[in-house]
Amino acid sequence: MINKAKEKMVMDLTERLKDAKAIVLLDYKGINIEDVNELRSRMRDNNVDYFVSKNTLIKRALNNLGVTELDDALQGPTSVAISKFDEVTPAREIAKFIKEVMSDKTFPSFKYGYVDGKVFDAASLGQLAKLPSRDELIAKLLGSLNAPISGFVYTLKGVVNKFVYAIDAIAKEKSQN
Repeated sequence: MINKAKEKMVMDLTERLKDAKAIVLLDYKGINIEDVNELRSRMRDNNVDYFVSKNTLIKRALNNLGVTELDDALQGPTSVAISKFDEVTPAREIAKFIKEVMSDKTFPSFKYGYVDGKVFDAASLGQLAKLPSRDELIAKLLGSLNAPISGFVYTLKGVVNKFVYAIDAIAKEKSQN
């Protein structure tokens, strides 16, 4: 009976981890329940699935998906943050939480991450967290693409305005004569 329950838990975890764009493992040792609830709330608000589970169950679920690179990282207290929508959000939200809420403590901390088929160590996750969100990057790209067009339109407007002023000046001059 116990094995069936564990198998079900592994299958549930596998389903949660499937199609994840980012999986971030976090060492949460020493964090109190109020701070955990705050972190969960932030994650939920950003469409990030955050949970704590036994390392062996997480390892089996990841192995079911063909991810074996994180096996060595699954030691000690481990929580998992998953995003199926954005590669950067879990790392960014954890880093933001650590900076804003846990700045006077040395925990929680990044362990490892698995983003777009690549393993990220704690330092790399910190760098990833500093990247702008997907929406911000798209907005910057569109702004960059729009800038030359806008400049061209303003240049044309200036030429047309000068032409109109010149015609208006000629008309005033002729009306005075």
